[in-house]
Amino acid sequence: MRNFCLTLCYDGTRYRGWQRQGNTGATIQGKVEAVLSRALAQPVETAASGRTDAGVHAREQVVSFRGHTELSCEEILQALRDYLPEDIGATALAEAPPRFHARLSCREKTYLYRVWNSPAPCVFQRRYVCRWPEPLDTAAMEAAGARLCGKHDFAAFCTAAGKKRSTVRTLREIRILRQGEELRLFFTGDGFLYNMVRILAGTLLEVGAGRLAPEDMPDILAGRDRKRAGPTLPAQGLCLWQVRYGSEREMEADGPLFF
Repeated sequence: MRNFCLTLCYDGTRYRGWQRQGNTGATIQGKVEAVLSRALAQPVETAASGRTDAGVHAREQVVSFRGHTELSCEEILQALRDYLPEDIGATALAEAPPRFHARLSCREKTYLYRVWNSPAPCVFQRRYVCRWPEPLDTAAMEAAGARLCGKHDFAAFCTAAGKKRSTVRTLREIRILRQGEELRLFFTGDGFLYNMVRILAGTLLEVGAGRLAPEDMPDILAGRDRKRAGPTLPAQGLCLWQVRYGSEREMEADGPLFF
């Protein structure tokens, strides 16, 4: 039995998320497993670094799977490229150590949230950004982000918190970049709760618009009340940007987008 590490990128617009579902074939996992099962002539189950939700994209999603096969990594990768739909891309495949697991071995992830900060239309990027026409104070957003970084209980920044035994996570960095009319918000941490990034981004936009203050962040964290944080922003602005397992996987967070 061989263990493999697969790297994918995908446009999540027309999918119901990563996780395979019995009532629909429109999932990333379902599409990938169907092609792998066909190529390896056996049932294949995959594990991803994280389960992206419906409409969420990925620049770098890491997936592990096992199989009995004599096919080379190059042959399996070519089959994926031949038979996956055009909005799911297989970028790399390598044989992994026996104990490697895409989720359990992951050390850190970075998500990107893209905001089109202009009243002007954004026709060609509309599937990948959240439109926010109000002016934004990015200095205030950065100050708020600094107060959110660190090891905290993020119960106020997630939905369905009761499904997790712990809502404590470590948020190592929040980075905000402006490129013309677009704001890019990068969130790097050891793990993220359900909708956590979209709520963090919504909270920072409320700060930028002046409806919340950077000084409010510690109280919101301490209060553990979802109603006190900002809105859950739309899924299409969110992208799984980078998954880290070691120094060999490092990338520059401000590199080019794939879409």
